[in-house]
Amino acid sequence: MQALHALQPLFSSLWVLWFFLLFGGILFWVLRPSRRKLWEERGRMVLRDDDDNSGREGRS
Repeated sequence: MQALHALQPLFSSLWVLWFFLLFGGILFWVLRPSRRKLWEERGRMVLRDDDDNSGREGRS
């Protein structure tokens, strides 16, 4: 049990490192240049009229 208490600072540091790597990976995945067109389209989605989407599938 004392071995775990001795390793606690190491585990805390690894947790912080894991968090930043995960956060950086998510940022890279979302902000990569190949997804720019998708995000621009989604950004304009709120401003569209309902008539613009009348021909899309899935509408009732």
